[in-house]
Amino acid sequence: MIPLKTVEELISKHTSLEKELSTGEVDKKLFAEKSKEYSDLNDVISDAKKYFSYEGEKKDLEKILDDSDSDDDFKVMAETELKDLKLEKEIIEKKLKLFLLPKDDADKKNAIIEIRAGTGGLEASLFASDLFKMYEKVSHQKKWELELISMSQSEAGGLKEVIASIRGKNIYSTLKYESGVHRVQRVPDTETQGRIHTSAATVAVLPEAEEVDIKINDSDLRIDVFRAGGPGGQSVNTTDSAVRITHIPTGLSVSQQDQKSQHKNKAKGMLILRSRLYELERSRIDGERSQDRKSKIGTGDRSERIRTYNFPQGRVTDHRINLTLHKLEAFLEGEAFDEMVESLTLQAQEEKLNNLN
Repeated sequence: MIPLKTVEELISKHTSLEKELSTGEVDKKLFAEKSKEYSDLNDVISDAKKYFSYEGEKKDLEKILDDSDSDDDFKVMAETELKDLKLEKEIIEKKLKLFLLPKDDADKKNAIIEIRAGTGGLEASLFASDLFKMYEKVSHQKKWELELISMSQSEAGGLKEVIASIRGKNIYSTLKYESGVHRVQRVPDTETQGRIHTSAATVAVLPEAEEVDIKINDSDLRIDVFRAGGPGGQSVNTTDSAVRITHIPTGLSVSQQDQKSQHKNKAKGMLILRSRLYELERSRIDGERSQDRKSKIGTGDRSERIRTYNFPQGRVTDHRINLTLHKLEAFLEGEAFDEMVESLTLQAQEEKLNNLN
């Protein structure tokens, strides 16, 4: 049950913002913030008004049912309307509860995605490459902008490691459940006996932090420059363009050598470092808030096995919500990706609602 006072405050806030924005006299610095708040409220305001009028409508229908002079057909109609009203109230109440849940400020941010081959040698690197291609396809379908930051290739077109930034609308909220260990079961091309091999790759999705999100003092950084090296130790650059940035207080270190310009390598390195530090701080705060309670979804733990891709059976299983989709090929093409994300998001919301209750 949501207190009517809370719902009344939502309606009042919406009316107040509407009046304020229509005057055109809002401070320029606050305009974007207030417009966003008004836009967010627009999504639930009609539900809030319906919820607020629920008790009055319910009493009117109950009066008809309690009135001995009421026509029988009229009573049947009132009873049906009352059932529908109660059902509608439950749906609206859930929507409002979801709206009132504490927001994750990072949800609307862009993301940095890091994929690394895990156990399984060459097969693991080929799987890491498959995962990266999947996220590329998802980005293309959603008209997101994917920019490669760094890539380390293995033999046969596999990837030892790849880091990319993805920009667009609500990126982090869509991709945040991808963090963890992804396991693959399939028969490698080199396997003559037809045996199924198991290998893994880790995925880390970080909200892309801006300078306003986290303050990094220059005095806390150690920056080393060196000559970029290619496969087999060959030099690919005649200048010291590669950069290693170390954040002294935490010991976090980022190396970047994909660009020929030292300046560009430093900028990309700082982007990754800032995002990792931001996520480290978020994890610390979340840990303090939740104490010992740990949600099984969205922990972001890279050592946690979250999903299995079984090629012989053509299925993909998410172990956190026990969901199996028998459409592995479509999933890797990015076509069934939303189905998985929606199920993970709904489950996470249910958990938050249960904790709220």
